Amino acid sequence: MPNRLAHETSPYLLQHADNPVDWWPWSADAFEEARRRGVPVLLSVGYSSCHWCHVMAHESFEDQATAALLNEHFVSVKVDREERPDVDAVYMEAVQAATGQGGWPMTVFLTPDAEPFYFGTYFPPAPRHGMPSFGQVLEGVRSAWADRRDEVGEVAGRIVADLAGRSLTDSLPADRRPPRPEELHAALMGLTREFDAVRGGFGGAPKFPPSMALEFLLRHHARTGSAGALEMVQATCEAMARGGIYDQLGGGFARYAVDATWTVPHFEKMLYDNALLCRTYAHLWRATGSDLARRIAVETADFMVRELRTEQGGFASALDADSDDGTGRHVEGAYYVWTPEQLRAVLGEKDAEFAATYFGVTEEGTFEEGASVLQLPDTDGLVDAERLADVKERLLAARAERPRPGRDDKVVAAWNGLAIAALAETGAYFDRPDLVQAATDAADLLVRVHMDWQARLHRTSRDGAPGANSGVLEDYADVAEGFLTLASVTGEGVWVEFAGFFLDTVLLQFTTEDGALYDTAADAEALIRRPQDPTDNATPSGWTAAAGALLSYAALTGSDLHRGAAERALGIVTALGGRAPRFIGWGLAVAEAALDGPREIAVVGPQGDPATAALHRAALLGTAPGAVVALGAPGSDDTGEVPLLKDRPLVDGGPAAYVCRHFTCERPTTDPDELGDRLRG
Repeated sequence: MPNRLAHETSPYLLQHADNPVDWWPWSADAFEEARRRGVPVLLSVGYSSCHWCHVMAHESFEDQATAALLNEHFVSVKVDREERPDVDAVYMEAVQAATGQGGWPMTVFLTPDAEPFYFGTYFPPAPRHGMPSFGQVLEGVRSAWADRRDEVGEVAGRIVADLAGRSLTDSLPADRRPPRPEELHAALMGLTREFDAVRGGFGGAPKFPPSMALEFLLRHHARTGSAGALEMVQATCEAMARGGIYDQLGGGFARYAVDATWTVPHFEKMLYDNALLCRTYAHLWRATGSDLARRIAVETADFMVRELRTEQGGFASALDADSDDGTGRHVEGAYYVWTPEQLRAVLGEKDAEFAATYFGVTEEGTFEEGASVLQLPDTDGLVDAERLADVKERLLAARAERPRPGRDDKVVAAWNGLAIAALAETGAYFDRPDLVQAATDAADLLVRVHMDWQARLHRTSRDGAPGANSGVLEDYADVAEGFLTLASVTGEGVWVEFAGFFLDTVLLQFTTEDGALYDTAADAEALIRRPQDPTDNATPSGWTAAAGALLSYAALTGSDLHRGAAERALGIVTALGGRAPRFIGWGLAVAEAALDGPREIAVVGPQGDPATAALHRAALLGTAPGAVVALGAPGSDDTGEVPLLKDRPLVDGGPAAYVCRHFTCERPTTDPDELGDRLRG
């Protein structure tokens, strides 16, 4: 019989709706029930494409004996971390503080006052590798709660007091200033020390795509000409594009590689990774003209539109790692991997041999059970492009017949903001108006469905209906970033206006007087701690994403209020950039923009005029860090929405471009080549 989760909209929660566990969604009623019964709360946090979440669900939450124990002695609460990043952040901080590590599924035991007292992640059904079984954990917690409740309460109180005492205010420099050039150079040196010069990327296994750090390195190269910064980007992007982390047939990136060589991925594909990496490769092409970067940017954009776009025009959150392997088993990577025998069955002997060599498929395999993850190992000689295209088409068609991974089709505001920025720029760079239209459609959905009459954002929607959860800082920041980018590409000033609404909410609800930002609004549900994290995770931190959007908005409007807020927010980058550059890459990228100005480019000319279009393209292709572009015709309605365009006349009756800093402009130019030269760092 379905439990309470059957009424939820989250695909992750719905995956557990038929468990014998009497799950509750996160709610005041759940904790009131725990008080009434005098039992602790089991909080289980995960997300729909999480492999180990599925494993623990099958092993424990679908087990009748385990469910009976949970139902008798606990109130069990299930949370989708993608819907409630605030709940996830607060308790993950406690897990990491107590155990030194974290991950999902996250398993936390709470008092009825939501205070944590025991932590873990995945627990197996039987003891192994030094880990207790989940049943042993449940019995231990039940016993402690029954026999030593005062001790449990004291532990919970100490943990909550420790969390409450943590503040980032002391980390901010006294003058709340952005980093200086020497501090950004120190961050570059820190990344250089951690760079894997053999395999690209930073650190060892597991290895995650370092999107935010790569954007910093590209901007640093543009500002300073640093060859080392660019070389790290090129080496990392090539290694990822050739590795198994990239889907060599269908495009798009997996979440991370389990090894240091980018060979074997954790196969789930997330919208946010692909949006960020699409933009990274597009910016690398903009800086170097690399054919590889161009191909990966376009293929990744096409993957997002083909596989993740919803009927309503937004973008779904993720594709699962697991799928049916054709025998009824739910297996990680089954949709993507190949054996030589499978190649021969689809392609025949000769083409299979060609494909195996080209994609690195071996009899031994690089994955489980002799299967290989497709890669592009270095091969000598020219490849027959026509033959390769034919082989890929046939393999794709055969793969499409396999059982497909599940899709989490909830639309998350922040990640759609990232996708809007990536698709708008990729479409503009590579003459793909369909991609720009896809970005515009997603922006329309966010306005129609996610935004209420007070310009407050809903975190998620599904099937065109908004979710119940309020937006967090990253939602406002990333949607504003996406809208400002879309405005630069389309010349539609209304997107600047909407971005301004969201950034006003950032200033009113998320920002403190000392320049710090919180992840939740001042009027959001009160948790045991108000979450606050300036460091990047899989996505840019809300703190530094807000700083970037505030800075861009100020550059387009001349607002000292927004400029000042951006600079104060960047104080945390001054504090952390030299010590932990890998974990504050987006903040470092924004700091590069602030140091450069950022440059403000006003392109004025009749819409549809080829000369206007040429200047606009030159402006968009400029590599000056964080440059903003405004496009409009003199006297048009749009110029009233973008102050940067005001009082910018035509030159000799024709289109012109103005390059400015802080609204102080150089002489206008009518020459796209000259404009491009001015905007090369």
